[in-house]
Amino acid sequence: MSTPRYPGSGTVTEGAVDSLLPAGRAPGDARILWVHAHPDDESIATGASIAHYAHAGATNVLLTMTRGERGEVIPEPLRHLEVGRPGCPDTDGTALGLYRVGELDDAAAALGLSDRFFAGETPAVDESVGFANGLGRYLDSGMSWGDNGRAQPAEDVSSAALTSATELEAAAHVAAAIRAVRPHVVVTYCDDGGYGHPDHVRTHHVTVLGVDQAMTPARGARAWDVALVWGTEGEADPADQRQQAVIDGHLGAKRSAMAAHATQIVLPDDDPDTFELSNGVPQALTATEHYRLLRGELPGGESA
Repeated sequence: MSTPRYPGSGTVTEGAVDSLLPAGRAPGDARILWVHAHPDDESIATGASIAHYAHAGATNVLLTMTRGERGEVIPEPLRHLEVGRPGCPDTDGTALGLYRVGELDDAAAALGLSDRFFAGETPAVDESVGFANGLGRYLDSGMSWGDNGRAQPAEDVSSAALTSATELEAAAHVAAAIRAVRPHVVVTYCDDGGYGHPDHVRTHHVTVLGVDQAMTPARGARAWDVALVWGTEGEADPADQRQQAVIDGHLGAKRSAMAAHATQIVLPDDDPDTFELSNGVPQALTATEHYRLLRGELPGGESA
């Protein structure tokens, strides 16, 4: 069985660039849309980069696909919010999701985000497509480990979960956000979702599809062509031929944002260079974040 791990200080490949922006685009004139699966992913995987571009004057906007309703809760006083625990007031994680919205607000402030919203909230909603689940939002799919050792949705995954929706439907809501925000850059996960969480993998697919859909106008909204699409890289693979970008961002802002997600993350006082998730396994806390180019072209002909 694998252990969920987020991007750390992996291998820097030859020819890696130190910017996520298109050539000639100054940070002060750049709009970046970050698309993540759950609250806390934005801070753990891309927090240093978000803060880096916020400090440089870029417009940073976050789209989160679910409220993380199926997360495992670490602090004992809040364990009752976790689905299946004694005292949990619901079976779909609504109470935990609401609590995590507040954590995300605090993290967004620490990172300097310009705006943030969930799928199903304006502007990340295409009314002509809607939500087949009838909720007007997506629930966290949870996670379990299959017999093959790969991550998969929880055994009791909800029919309202992100992975239960069609990719075309979820992508339409991402596309609506893209047409509204008109980002020069979109950042999501690589195709493996970083460590294989099914919501991360699904978010990758619907984001890339949403970028394509946004190139067509819809319901009075003008089309928008995103210049560059990047995916967060988990374990850096030197054999990966896609263009790599490595951002050395703001560690203090990232740490503060991660601290805001106290239901999900522990930051040991005696070791400021690590963090732990609910499994208690120490992971490196670093300002260096790695990406691979999923779509677009950089100077010199490097493209994806």
